[in-house]
Amino acid sequence: MTKIKVGIVEDELLIARSISMALDDLGYTFTEASISYTEAMKMIEIEKPDILLLDIQLCGKKDGVDVASIVNDKYHIPFIFLTANSDSATIERAKKVNPHAYLIKPFTKEELFASIEIAFNNYQQQMQHKLQNQSPKSQMNLAIFVRENHSFHKILVNEILYIESEENYVRLHTTHAKRIMIRSTFTDFLAQLPMDIFFRTGRSHAVHLDHIEKINPTEIHLAGHRIPVSKTYRDDLFLRLGIK
Repeated sequence: MTKIKVGIVEDELLIARSISMALDDLGYTFTEASISYTEAMKMIEIEKPDILLLDIQLCGKKDGVDVASIVNDKYHIPFIFLTANSDSATIERAKKVNPHAYLIKPFTKEELFASIEIAFNNYQQQMQHKLQNQSPKSQMNLAIFVRENHSFHKILVNEILYIESEENYVRLHTTHAKRIMIRSTFTDFLAQLPMDIFFRTGRSHAVHLDHIEKINPTEIHLAGHRIPVSKTYRDDLFLRLGIK
């Protein structure tokens, strides 16, 4: 289980301390505050946060917008701008680097929570959309995050053996013999996955095609598991696999 890790880039120490306390109360993990462009770049490289809280005004010549520009080009993680300035010039400059959210100081713990949750969720949706439009070869090294409360499981697409529906939940079976339960409908979860490498075999199962070891008219064998194949999906499955 991996919690969202929040990188803090804030040069006002009292505010940074307040943010840390709020993040701790909310159940997130977080880094020590970076106060400059240089410290922020070092923190991102070493700590590898999942999302940034990024003050626009920082110590030194380069500011939070400069950090955001590098994040977009190199690290591709979501960031939330923090600022006491809501003037049009600041906002227009910030908009050019496409922040995932924008918090005006002072803000409450509830506002911080909402911004992180919405920003990270939107980022995940964007990544899932990119995943669906990538080639199968590229998809193998990509990951999805599946949520449970404030925590997320990071799962490589190629590590999913098969997916099983259980009423309002979905259970993931992985190559590491882990079983992960997610609150989601089967259809909604499948919509997040690249269906050129996953195939639905019935009302409650879908399999990763590359993990299939053996197949017959009624079931699929993969890594010691037997997955039923319904008549409705069998012909399409055989066609997909080139079986005549």
